[in-house]
Amino acid sequence: MKTILKAVAALGLGLTISGAALAQEEHAAEATPHYPLVKPVEQNWSFAGPFGTYDKAQLQRGLKVYREACSACHSMNLVAFRSLQDLGYSEAQVKTLAAEYTINDGPNADGEMFERPGLPSDHFPAPFPNHEAAAAANNGAAPPDFSLIAKARAVERGFPQFVFDIFTQYAEGGPDYIYNLLTGYQEKAPEGITIQDGTYYNPHFISGPALAMPPPLSDGQITYDDGSPETVAQYAHDVAAFQMWAAEPHLEARKKTGFVVMIFLLVFGGLVYLTKRKVWANEAH
Repeated sequence: MKTILKAVAALGLGLTISGAALAQEEHAAEATPHYPLVKPVEQNWSFAGPFGTYDKAQLQRGLKVYREACSACHSMNLVAFRSLQDLGYSEAQVKTLAAEYTINDGPNADGEMFERPGLPSDHFPAPFPNHEAAAAANNGAAPPDFSLIAKARAVERGFPQFVFDIFTQYAEGGPDYIYNLLTGYQEKAPEGITIQDGTYYNPHFISGPALAMPPPLSDGQITYDDGSPETVAQYAHDVAAFQMWAAEPHLEARKKTGFVVMIFLLVFGGLVYLTKRKVWANEAH
């Protein structure tokens, strides 16, 4: 009998300890912040939806923003100059633009590396020779490459939103995140949030409350030739759209192909159903 009582007491103690541990874990989970602190606000994009297309004027402005505000830190190693013809540039314009860059090439006949003007077949050169140099120049945080960032950075939408996204063909999570990040800097962190020295508070950052990159855009920083507003919001919108194009340059062709396939499947399904009715019509009697 004493043995049974001891076992029951031990079991009760174990349940008490387990309950306390569970409560402590739940409290810790509530205390742990989830990033981003503020989820992105959806924006209007010309390429959104099953019939969306790129706005070439916007992409050209986005390229300008990238070149004048972003290229000093961020590379685009997977984007070739010749692909800029998709933005509406002529072959001659692409050649001129590529020649403005210096490409490290070689080795030559003497076994030495050399520099030359860029060609349309070249890719955008990286601003730093290697990852370590990029990190050393940016407080230990190497700026990410921009080639695929619009597809690689997105905030999870959760249930039931992701279910609706299947039907609306929502694929703009990357541009939405980039836009909100670029426009979401705040001069001072709220009370209770501590950020490290040399970082900048941004509640839209996906990995923490602050990031090493200072606000890269300011009103009037870049001059637009087409009269578009020269504001941070416009710059952010344009460069986010440009990064989406860089990550998925064949988006328009994909959507057109998908639409044709869906029409084909609907017609094919209808023909199969009518054939079935025809073949089995006499069997019903």
